[in-house]
Amino acid sequence: MSNHHPPVFALPNVDKPQRTLVAVKRVGISLFLFLLLAGGWRLAANQSKAATLQQRTLASLPRSVIGVRSRIGDASRKLVLPASLRGNTETQIYARTNGYLSDWSKTIGDQVKKGELLAVIDVPELEQELAQAHAAIAQIKVRLELTRSTLKRWTILKETDSAIEQEFDEKRSAVHQAEADLAAAEVNVKRLEKVEGYRRIIAPFSGVITRRALDVGSLITAGTQELFALTQIDPLRLTVWVPQAYADGVKAGQEVSVRLIQSQDKPLSARIEHVAGALDPVNRSRQVDITLPNRDGKLLPGSYVEVSLNVIGKANPLLVPANVLVIDQAGTRIVVVDAESRIVLRTVTLGRDFGREVEVLDGIAPDDILVASPSDLLIEGEKVGVVEVQQQPKEKGVGKS
Repeated sequence: MSNHHPPVFALPNVDKPQRTLVAVKRVGISLFLFLLLAGGWRLAANQSKAATLQQRTLASLPRSVIGVRSRIGDASRKLVLPASLRGNTETQIYARTNGYLSDWSKTIGDQVKKGELLAVIDVPELEQELAQAHAAIAQIKVRLELTRSTLKRWTILKETDSAIEQEFDEKRSAVHQAEADLAAAEVNVKRLEKVEGYRRIIAPFSGVITRRALDVGSLITAGTQELFALTQIDPLRLTVWVPQAYADGVKAGQEVSVRLIQSQDKPLSARIEHVAGALDPVNRSRQVDITLPNRDGKLLPGSYVEVSLNVIGKANPLLVPANVLVIDQAGTRIVVVDAESRIVLRTVTLGRDFGREVEVLDGIAPDDILVASPSDLLIEGEKVGVVEVQQQPKEKGVGKS
């Protein structure tokens, strides 16, 4: 009997399709990443080329600037300078001796004449010293009279050879000593009388009392405490400082006008009295002293005024817009476009400032093209394009320096 085995059926291989699907996914992901990277690289390359192209385009184009012109100003300049009125002569009066203020006869606002009594200082010790000095003179005079009479008798004895030479010389020396003591005592009395005269405070010149510092009974120390301030109010003086740019245009004897700030009256006429022979090295200006008559005494020392001076310059200055100035560590400069359309920096000397316009005394020419509101990016020697702007004519006016 033969063994019969049932047929065996082979099962399909299920792992092979799964591996194929995984491989396909991997290939797809790799392809996607490749395309993504390629796209990013292409985008970056395009942007880099665009930026380079833009930079080259900008570099090939010249920068544009706004150009303006200067205009001719007036050679006759009216300077308006601040000043303060002060007395023609002013002084503070101090005591020259110690003591107590016993009386004062003048106070603030009083008009005084030269030599007039202002106050009296009480010095009891000085009176005693002066009395003692007079008594010393009287004693020395008595001693001198005695020594002279003694010398006279010894002279008679010497003529008869009855006097000893040594004693005669001593008597004569006593007379000389007494005479010297009398001279010293008289000098001391004069000194004390001079000091005693310092008790009376006298006005050194005619004027008005502007300050009185002490009252009756106050202790006074010589040379340290102000008693009075005295001011001569006719005429008055004032000092102005003329800038270096206009220093050559002022002369002694020149007429000027003075206007009080609080007054609506017409300006007063004054005259330049003195002009300094040099410029002040600190503020680079010239001192000018002006004399102003004040016969009625209405003008008060210490008042603030404005002084107007007409100065004739050597040449007409140039007026430029204020926005063309470049002020930095190198000084004050103006950016100019030359004939070849290139940037040039010029150092300038300024005059008066009118706000929107500034006076330029040196550094530029009338036909120069000036750059308005120049950019910090401008480089000297750079070639630029210019767009000129026509300025509106400015109304004539008077500016302050």
